[in-house]
Amino acid sequence: MFIFGLAVVFKLLSIQFLQGDKYRALATERVVKDVVIPANRGNVYSVNGNLLATSIPKYDIRFDAVTPSVKTFEKYIKPFCDSLSKYSGKSSNKLEKQLRRARANKNRYYLLARNIGYSDYIRLRNFPLLKLGAFKGGLIVEQTTKREHPMGGIAQRTIGYERIDEKGNITRPGIDGAFGVKYLRGVDGHRKKQKIGKGQWKPLSDANEVEPKDGYDVYTTIDVNIQDIAHHALLEQLEKYKADHGCVVVMETKTGEIRAISNLGRNKNGHYYERLNYAVGESHESGSTFKLMALAAAFEDKVVDTSDVVDTEKGIISFYGKKVRDSKHGGYGKITVAKAFEVSSNTGIVKVIDKAYRKQPEKFVDRLYDMNLDNDLNLPIIGEPKPIIPDPRIKNGRWSGIALQWMAYGYGVSFTPLQTLTFYNAVANDGVMVKPRFLKEVKEFDRVIEPFEREVVNKQICSKETISKLQALLKSVVEKDHGTGNRLYSKNFSMAGKTGTCQKDYRNKEKLNYISSFAGYFPADDPEYSCIVVIHEPEKGIGYYGADVSGPVFKRVAQKIYIDTPLIDKLESLEVKVGVVDEAYEKFYKTAQTYKTIMPNLVGMPAMDAVVLLENMQVDVKVRLDGSGVVKAQSVSKNTKLRPNQTVILRAS
Repeated sequence: MFIFGLAVVFKLLSIQFLQGDKYRALATERVVKDVVIPANRGNVYSVNGNLLATSIPKYDIRFDAVTPSVKTFEKYIKPFCDSLSKYSGKSSNKLEKQLRRARANKNRYYLLARNIGYSDYIRLRNFPLLKLGAFKGGLIVEQTTKREHPMGGIAQRTIGYERIDEKGNITRPGIDGAFGVKYLRGVDGHRKKQKIGKGQWKPLSDANEVEPKDGYDVYTTIDVNIQDIAHHALLEQLEKYKADHGCVVVMETKTGEIRAISNLGRNKNGHYYERLNYAVGESHESGSTFKLMALAAAFEDKVVDTSDVVDTEKGIISFYGKKVRDSKHGGYGKITVAKAFEVSSNTGIVKVIDKAYRKQPEKFVDRLYDMNLDNDLNLPIIGEPKPIIPDPRIKNGRWSGIALQWMAYGYGVSFTPLQTLTFYNAVANDGVMVKPRFLKEVKEFDRVIEPFEREVVNKQICSKETISKLQALLKSVVEKDHGTGNRLYSKNFSMAGKTGTCQKDYRNKEKLNYISSFAGYFPADDPEYSCIVVIHEPEKGIGYYGADVSGPVFKRVAQKIYIDTPLIDKLESLEVKVGVVDEAYEKFYKTAQTYKTIMPNLVGMPAMDAVVLLENMQVDVKVRLDGSGVVKAQSVSKNTKLRPNQTVILRAS
């Protein structure tokens, strides 16, 4: 028994002193835990300062019915229930019964209000009993944050979000997702909570152990006015043609700043919403919009010119049994290369490229590479695919005997709408290719944390001569009567661009559909904005040509920006020197400094200047002015000493 007793004592001492820290940690871990308090994400703003995304704090208010003493509980329960009654609309007596029952049942986590805003939270925590705090009044506050978009569904996919599921998988689309970790997320806080039974936890104190630090605010390049125009113009056209989905992007020519980006897809009920970021993430065959890239390569290699004549051969030509057709039955006959582009002749452009590069197709591909068409844009927004350009030197199954000819009119190659727009924008920008940019700057309140400047991708995609030819072609597509974009022409403002109509799922005739597009810029002569519109799968019975389906969206955007926006005249300089004015001022100043109590000679001085001068003399005189203009006579002679309250009459004409 003595040995057994020694063993028990030894074990107790071992647990107390040798293993005490371990068991104390286990006990604490089971009853106290460290809870992460998420920081408020920074706000996302438009370039105009409009709020696009913000974190709204939401609160759950609970009551620990055991914490208040009997005296405190009885003193405040009635006024507390009266205040709750006014807030919730429930009977005060009923609320009192519920709270007394909670206290009798030792409920330490009684729910008073769920998911309330900040103003309601401040109101509740000032109610009798609750205003005594966590230790005396039993107040328990749990805060969460909810991400909201004040603009609604407009540009919601581009603004984006960051979500974490139960398994820890993170989804980060759009600007909010791309810049969340670095700028928006902030630093989380920490709070201790104690287990109170039945799987429930209550805060140990009324304050956090570590306060969360809010994230920085991000200012985007989006202009809400242009965004609204683009969104509704696209929506109207999608609904008219019952299309599956589409996108529109508006970019500032010189800087590459994205002023508007709208991506709308149709759900099973026929309603359109921001389903996916098609402009950034959906790569597809370009169709006729690629003809600009093809001719840019040919012009740069000087293998063809706009005045060269090409025979469209009744609108049908064949390569290895595969036919290339023009949309016009019977073709266009013999026409210039310029007109072939303006009427979007498939046979004309294909024959030109085939003749120039048939024996050395890698030269054509290399020229496309020189214009950065093989590189992605390295955008911060997740999901951009790399462009597809078949290359005879790369054995990946994309090159064939007809690859060159099909590339010439936009088949076999694949780009996202934003990649295509970047090239068109470079043409508008006299050959300077700039990277599309979504961010203007990052701020903490009014302090700029990081500004974002223009980034040049290619200083000159091709020669000035080639750029001039491409600009003239794009302008003619809209302005000339035979141009495919002529129905968009307006005498009030100029536009330049290219229509595109591309077959989709053409290997299965039952699934055959179309992609309608229009890419260009405005004004044509001094471009400020470039724009692309791409609409997928319009209903064929209504229409599917790019000029009919996508062109009107482009025109409406340009029209709204330049017709509905008042023009502002800019003054080069406000520092304009006028000799007569300067001389008159010098005379006035000299007289005012010289004559303080003596009557000066005011004849020839502007009447208003003379009155001001007399009223500001050291002698208080009364001035009466007859007439207006220049002083012709004065009642008091020059160099006469003035007396207080003396009346001076000035005659002017």
